[in-house]
Amino acid sequence: MNEEPALRRELAATLLADIDGLIEQLAADICAHSVRYASGSPVSQEDLRVTLRGNMELALNEFGGTRADADRFEAVAAENGRLRAEQGMPLATVLQAYRRGGRVLWQAMADWMRDRSPAQQRLVGDMAGAVWETIDRFSSAMADAYRLRTLELQHREASRRGALFEALLDGRADDPAVAAAAATALGVPRQDRYAVVVIAQDTHDPSSPPDPGPALEARGLWSYWRPRAGTVAGLVRVRSADPDALADVLRAQGVRRAGISPAFESLADAAQGVRLARRALDTLPPGSGQVAGLDDRLVHAALGAEPEIADRLTARYLDGVLRSGAERQVLLETLRVWLDSGCSASAAAAALFCHRNTILNRVGRVAELSGWPADSGESRLGWALALRALELEH
Repeated sequence: MNEEPALRRELAATLLADIDGLIEQLAADICAHSVRYASGSPVSQEDLRVTLRGNMELALNEFGGTRADADRFEAVAAENGRLRAEQGMPLATVLQAYRRGGRVLWQAMADWMRDRSPAQQRLVGDMAGAVWETIDRFSSAMADAYRLRTLELQHREASRRGALFEALLDGRADDPAVAAAAATALGVPRQDRYAVVVIAQDTHDPSSPPDPGPALEARGLWSYWRPRAGTVAGLVRVRSADPDALADVLRAQGVRRAGISPAFESLADAAQGVRLARRALDTLPPGSGQVAGLDDRLVHAALGAEPEIADRLTARYLDGVLRSGAERQVLLETLRVWLDSGCSASAAAAALFCHRNTILNRVGRVAELSGWPADSGESRLGWALALRALELEH
């Protein structure tokens, strides 16, 4: 006759009768081997003992074959896992506590078995296997629930961070409560030096914009990124970094078109930052491969905000050149380089790999076609602005 089931029931009943002493022994053992549990935070000593009692009663009833509800065993284990995940207790620490519990439980069983008959003592190996099988089942159910709850919490936190980030960019950070909540969720101070970056997702380029976050982090620059209406917007904590360094990192990461706001010193100014970054982006032609800060594109941004003025500029200062047919492109390029070279024919000739007289002849032809003299300050300013306005059309 198989004595093991009866022996297991008797052993379980004996240990359940002294459950208080077993719980105290187990709590002391766990705290002796874990600084986290010994500290009482995030799991209090009372919480630990309540959990140990529930777990030990279930484990002993399972071991003794006296459990009334087959589903309760897994349900309690899963609830333990969810609770510890919510408390932020590391899974490895919780699993170690379960192993300590199995060790203490088995030691108590082994002490009880020493006084049994030799025939019953031969069942020690089988009973040890049953003990650890029970502990393993409980640990597995707990760990599965822990991991699932952790994913749920991470998703919830990511959603909350995203919502608060959107609140910043939408201008709701004027409310101190929103600004404080966003700063806490993002893990940054409300007052510091920030910039907003808006990266275009150009329709002609089906690839997704690269994620510059890791590269910025490697340079000591915290950032947070979210897709927004055909773009990806990022908040970057630039601190004392040179703004040009931010643009350099974005270019090195293969960002094809992006606008950068001027730096600002409060999260409450993030909405203005995204508007200015978008203004800078809108001055960059699709496919241009340019990354630029607003301060580098102020003239373009001003002209882009007043398209009627931009059209009048090009008509007033360059109309004849624009209608010159085959000459148009070379005259416009020569004019641009000449102006950018400080109106120096020699410098422009070196840049365009041609003779100085060629430059003078082409500038003279621009003056002839446009009706504006090349030595006039107004002509040069008008030409420069008209060229910038032309860039916005492409």
